[in-house]
Amino acid sequence: MFLQILRLSSQRITPQARTMTMGWENYERELSSLNLAVKDREFLKKVFDFAAQIHAGEKRLSGEDYLTHSAAVSLKLAKLKMDRATIAAGLLHDVAETTPTSLAEIRKKFGEEIAFLVDAVTKVEKVKASGTDRALESVRKMFMAVAEDIRVVIIKLADRLHNMETADWLAPEKRERIAGETLSLYAPLAERLGMWNVKAQLEDLSMKYLYPQEYERISSEVKKIAPERERYLKKIAPQVEAELLKENIRPLELSYRAKHLYSIWQKLKRYDGDWTHLADLIALRIIVPDIKDCYAAVGIIHKLWKPVPGKFKDYIALPKPNGYQSLHTSVFTKARTMVEFQIRTPQMHREAEAGIAAHWAWSEAGKPKEGLKILGQKFNWIRQLHDWHKEFKKERSSSEELLEAFKIDFFQDRIFVLTPKGDVIDLPKGATPLDFAYHIHSEIGNRASGAKVDGRMVAFERELQSGEVVEIITQKNKRPSPEWLSLVKTNLAKNRIRRALRISPKRTFLEPEEKLVEVKIYGKSRVGFIKDITSIFAKNRINIQTLISARSGNEEAPIRVRFIPKNKAEIEKIKPKLEKIAGVKKVTTEVRS
Repeated sequence: MFLQILRLSSQRITPQARTMTMGWENYERELSSLNLAVKDREFLKKVFDFAAQIHAGEKRLSGEDYLTHSAAVSLKLAKLKMDRATIAAGLLHDVAETTPTSLAEIRKKFGEEIAFLVDAVTKVEKVKASGTDRALESVRKMFMAVAEDIRVVIIKLADRLHNMETADWLAPEKRERIAGETLSLYAPLAERLGMWNVKAQLEDLSMKYLYPQEYERISSEVKKIAPERERYLKKIAPQVEAELLKENIRPLELSYRAKHLYSIWQKLKRYDGDWTHLADLIALRIIVPDIKDCYAAVGIIHKLWKPVPGKFKDYIALPKPNGYQSLHTSVFTKARTMVEFQIRTPQMHREAEAGIAAHWAWSEAGKPKEGLKILGQKFNWIRQLHDWHKEFKKERSSSEELLEAFKIDFFQDRIFVLTPKGDVIDLPKGATPLDFAYHIHSEIGNRASGAKVDGRMVAFERELQSGEVVEIITQKNKRPSPEWLSLVKTNLAKNRIRRALRISPKRTFLEPEEKLVEVKIYGKSRVGFIKDITSIFAKNRINIQTLISARSGNEEAPIRVRFIPKNKAEIEKIKPKLEKIAGVKKVTTEVRS
């Protein structure tokens, strides 16, 4: 066999991340292993010495020199193949906090670009509020960073990752708060930026501190199951390679990709803890030279083994919102044994591992325009995020509403639908044709009179599915209806409907005979709690007007759901069903004017 099977790290989290005293020799050795150019290493030596001078005598809670943290953040950025300025800013990202005059010194010694990045990271880190306002301020500062320079967010992600790796030294309360913020903001942001490795590590580390029992249980079970799965994949891999070579497809790499713990936990909850459904616990990844070979390889695998119905995913033709591209397929290699294959090109693999960070390689290769063009195509949600933020600033929404809207519009599960021209539109799961219309343009939404999905007329309340072609029929004199507020999923669409109807976002537009009911659900916070609540409303075909969850670790704060009931019996029916949800302690209802 010409190809050695590689075992890819599964990002397991050890009790305490490996640390070492970071002098220049150790730091340079790490840079050299990443093939950083000599001229860049020489420049970073000056930056390193300056950071060492500023941080001299400072210690972390672990007792290490503070410079160890700065160097670790910088090396994470170097491993992501970021540009020299970003790596340098990683070394200096905490310097401005230490010495007020140091920003001017940075500008003088290392230039405006590095000073700008350091200053921007410092602004993101200065969050003085608490509770919901703290979470909202963090989100707003991320907006500012994305708007100014996406590299600021990447530095902040590297910083948060190292802080989570060394969080054992923090007080339990602070550690849990940081872990909660990481799971709700930083990990989803890393995912939207396509940074799979960073996202996986942030999720596992957060799970370790927020759900320690579940973490240990899943980790222990994986240690029992994974070796057998690896041995089996090692056994079938040569068979796959031989078949590919027969068809003149030369695989560049075969490797194992182990699913990370948090992802396993989430999937097990969907399958009632049945491990036999985890075909992708350890997947076999195949890297082939080009896209044509990707599709040919799937055909060969399906010829070898029977595919599992519904398990083929074409993320090449329809990439994920974060730009991820690959072909996924699961097959029955023997009775009751499913194996997942992931097939991609080398470029797709680089982008899958590093996400948006991978595109800085274009600048290093002397093709910055091509890099920016790809960024514009694959991360157009960043532009959408800017537009969305402007909408909410106009509406002067409350902290709770803005934070909840952000989670729904940008961090929920996504679907991909197509315009009649073939453009891919990214929407949250559960979005309707009206969400699609307002996503395209306010005027398209305001004048919508009907919708076609795959050529057939559908109702405005129908939930869209990935891969469908959506067409909106408009009329010149058409106006939105107040009922549309209960038909749309995205807060962007709701705001545009309210504006067209001149309805204040602070009140719900109701007919005189309609009553708005607010349900308050008290209970112990856990992953999946809100999903369980919303599924009860969905099963009873009740449209939720608003859902606010601003608990911030306060178990006494309720989750508030507002809806317009068809009749009194609907209120009486929904309450006992909510009370049966695991963890619910109390449910109250209140008719609001």
